[in-house]
Parts: sequence; structure tokens; C-alpha cells
Amino acid sequence: MSAGLTDVGKKRDHNEDSFLIDEDLKLFVVADGMGGHAGGGTASRIAVETIDRELRQARSTQGSALEAKTALQDSPVPEAIRAAVERACIAIYSKAQEDPRLAGMGTTVISLLLKDEQAFFAHVGDSRAYLVRGDECAQLTADHSRVGEMVRLHLLSPDEAAHHPARSQLTRSLGSGPGVQVDLTRQPIEAGDVLVLCTDGLWDLVARAEMADAFATSDHPTSASALTDAIVDLAIKRGASDNVTAAVIVITSSLPFPAAAGRRLFRRGRS
Repeated sequence: MSAGLTDVGKKRDHNEDSFLIDEDLKLFVVADGMGGHAGGGTASRIAVETIDRELRQARSTQGSALEAKTALQDSPVPEAIRAAVERACIAIYSKAQEDPRLAGMGTTVISLLLKDEQAFFAHVGDSRAYLVRGDECAQLTADHSRVGEMVRLHLLSPDEAAHHPARSQLTRSLGSGPGVQVDLTRQPIEAGDVLVLCTDGLWDLVARAEMADAFATSDHPTSASALTDAIVDLAIKRGASDNVTAAVIVITSSLPFPAAAGRRLFRRGRS
């Protein structure tokens, strides 16, 4: 089960976030655009559409090879998702070169591809992936930001980073150049797990423990839509100054979605 939601927030007059749910591919993407009213929304839209298109093409050309292997090493699955994100970077950069109104646009991206009992993530920037298992919530990705780098170098504690004024200054994004380094992560999954992809508009206001608590106390713990609404609503109630976007995937078995599912959703938004 899966659901996504994006909200403009309390202080912005436009939404630069985009998300994708493609249950046929078992692909989920969240992107946080930058570059103003036209540029940011364009960049995030190009990101999710390009990643979806590239992985559909990869499936049609690689066929059973893409479906067969699941190990992180020597597997076409993570390489396919990495290549899709890299193509999105090229597409955004090229579009900005063609249209002066879009100069400087870019986007973060967190993408997830499910295969059997494995979750493969590819990300650039500070949009995040979380795993909620039981009453624990773990962050699966590392932010590509100045503050994220300082945390990895042990110059800041995670608590200090949460309130640091430079926490939104990115060190990587799609579109800032024709190429980008994409981080890959693999996570074994099991029935009952909940995976969350979100932009900084959500994680800046909703802590991991609060996310786990919201899911644990939900009246509809297996409803991806209800869980998505719960965490987005919590950020909005706290006066979200940024756009808030989340995609929630509830793992109900070792085969997360039937092969014939076919549901595709590019955005469920509200203003």
C-alpha cells in the first residue's frame, strides 16, 4: 500500500515539490525543487518524470535481468536507478540552458525501487528516506548539505544540526551541473515495515520519534493514505514555512505490490 501528499505550507505561495508513485514499477520518488516559482517546480517535475521514464525503458530493454537479481553488488537494479537519477540531472541542466527563465533551477531527489524483500534507494540532496519498524524510526539516507557534512565529520551533533542556520545549504543537487554523484542505499524489508520519503519541509518539523509515534497510535496503521496525512498534517499544524511532501509505503508482505497493480500517481496536492 502506498500514498503521497504535497502541501504548499503556511508561508509559501507556490509549491516546488513533486512526487511520483508508480506501483507497476514499484517506484516512488520525492523531489524538492529550487529556483523560484517557475524553476523549482519545473526541476522537480522533470526529475520524477525522467526517473519514471528511464526505469520503464530499463525494464523493457533489460527485461528479466532487471527483475531477477536483488543483491546490491553485481545487480542491475541499483545501477538502473542510479542511471535514471543521473539522466534526470542532465535533463534539468539542459532545460535550464535552453530557457533563461529557468537559469539556476535544481532539485533534491529521493527515489525508492522495491524488489522482493529489498528496498533500493538513490538520492541527491537533503530529501530523506526513513524506515519505521515497530516503535523505532531510522533515517536511511545522509543529507548532502553543509550541516550533514559537519555531522559526518563529528563537528556537530545531530541535535545541534537540527537547529543550525545552515542546515538547508546543499552540497549536491540535480541540475546544478550536467553530472552529479548519486548515493545508493539498500535496506532489507519485512512485512509491517513502513518506508517514508519526504522533503525537508516535513523532517525539519517532525522528528523521527514523533513519526514513529504517529504511526503507532494511528487508528488506521495499515492505511498509507492515513499515515501520510498524519505526518503532513503535523508539519502544517506547526506552521510549515516550506512546502511539505511525503510518500508512505506500507509493506504488507514479501511481495509489496502485485505485478499487475499499475497505479501511477504524480501528485496529490492541496493548497
